[in-house]
Amino acid sequence: MNELTITVAGWAATDVRLFKGQGDLAIASFRVASTPRYFDRDKGTWVDGVTEWFTVRAFRGAAITISDSIRTGMPVVVTGRLRTSTWEAKDGPRVDHLIDATAVGPDCMRGVATFRRATGDASLTEEDMSPAASAIAASKEGAAGDDAVDASSFETEPPGVEADGLDALDREDEPEPVP
Repeated sequence: MNELTITVAGWAATDVRLFKGQGDLAIASFRVASTPRYFDRDKGTWVDGVTEWFTVRAFRGAAITISDSIRTGMPVVVTGRLRTSTWEAKDGPRVDHLIDATAVGPDCMRGVATFRRATGDASLTEEDMSPAASAIAASKEGAAGDDAVDASSFETEPPGVEADGLDALDREDEPEPVP
């Protein structure tokens, strides 16, 4: 299937709206603004380009973790399938850019992020969990036998840093969110 996949780096322009779809399907939606910058040699300064706006959607367990993670003003990176929606406004036709997200996260080039596994979230189902998260959960439940997976290769803490040490990092240098 030929689908257009896009990755956008920008800023969360709205808080995440979490709501239920048909059959209690969790759906999250938020807006992202992406403004390219370039150096104008004539002016000798950096200049903002045209801002592009995207509506990001996520479903099921991802919707829940995104709603708990993303806030207005956060720098984000979003990857997903690009869709367009055309509609009629009072002043003429409009086109919305929609991204059905396959990955959403904070942009660590612009600030510091912390990570907490979502496998303990009771609202997530086995279907929502990645193979790595499933392996971690299985190893913590004491899975044994030929199907047992060594989950240590899936750990997310950097080498040589204890999980408690991550929480103790100095946050004074963390940039303020930009609206």
